Amino acid sequence: MDGKQLQDQYKNHLSDFHDWDQKPHAENWILFPDNITEHLSIDETSFSNGELYTIISSKSGKGRKGTILAVIKGTKSEDIIRVLERIPIRARNKVKEVTMDMAPNMAKAITRCFRNARRVIDRFHVQKLAFDAVQELRIQYRWEVLDNESQNIKDAREQGGHYEPEVLSNGDTVKQLLARSRHLLFKHPSRWTESQKHRAELLFMRFPKLKQAYDLGIALGNIFNHCKDKTLAFTKLSLWHNQVEHAGIPSFESVAKSIAAHHPEILHYFDNRSTNASAESFNAKLKAFRSVFRGVRDTTFFLYRVMKLYA
Repeated sequence: MDGKQLQDQYKNHLSDFHDWDQKPHAENWILFPDNITEHLSIDETSFSNGELYTIISSKSGKGRKGTILAVIKGTKSEDIIRVLERIPIRARNKVKEVTMDMAPNMAKAITRCFRNARRVIDRFHVQKLAFDAVQELRIQYRWEVLDNESQNIKDAREQGGHYEPEVLSNGDTVKQLLARSRHLLFKHPSRWTESQKHRAELLFMRFPKLKQAYDLGIALGNIFNHCKDKTLAFTKLSLWHNQVEHAGIPSFESVAKSIAAHHPEILHYFDNRSTNASAESFNAKLKAFRSVFRGVRDTTFFLYRVMKLYA
């Protein structure tokens, strides 16, 4: 049978899609109060055309049935609050912990709807800020090298000569060295291959400030990996802030300010070592499911299928 015909048969005849009690408002929100548990995650994802939906999920569901608590169109805190307040307050007060990123709209919604819940900012979002700061510095150096190369080519032409870029011991030019170092700067040195070790050595010899930025990123990750106690982690973060101040790297100063502004929620990670990995994993499942649909034309029907699988 033709796939499209089978889908039409399922949608219009075999399933109870047209009798679904949440169908009238599904494109804007769906809610499953029975799936509320003590530990939740909140994150946003896109189904089609870049339209964002906020997903509140239960960690107890483990990405299977019972995972979805709510799916809400948009990211406005007022819209999220309006839907979540449909859950009885006694059930909401049983929530002990919600993992999230640094988005202020999510923080506001969690504070209003789950008053007894501890907000935990995902450690991987914090580390990503640091890695982004390293990449920003790498890109800045790359543009400088590109500008210098263009000027050298121009000068050589005016003098009737030909410009030959410097080739390093690993076969890279300086421009290629910066371009090809992107992935190794995301990795811990223990995971570098031999060629990456050589490239890193050449990179950091040429750009010592980039080595300093990379070390700051690794040091931040080590705090999350090795500290078992919240008090010790707070002390280590304070020392890390001092290192950032002495480094004088603007992008890292922004990261440090962001961490300082959210440090209570970041430090809550060390209570149970909770992350938002379950939400990220569930988002990946939704994207894979969306690819099976080859895009989402009918959002309501897509959410119905998602509900059948995960709610």
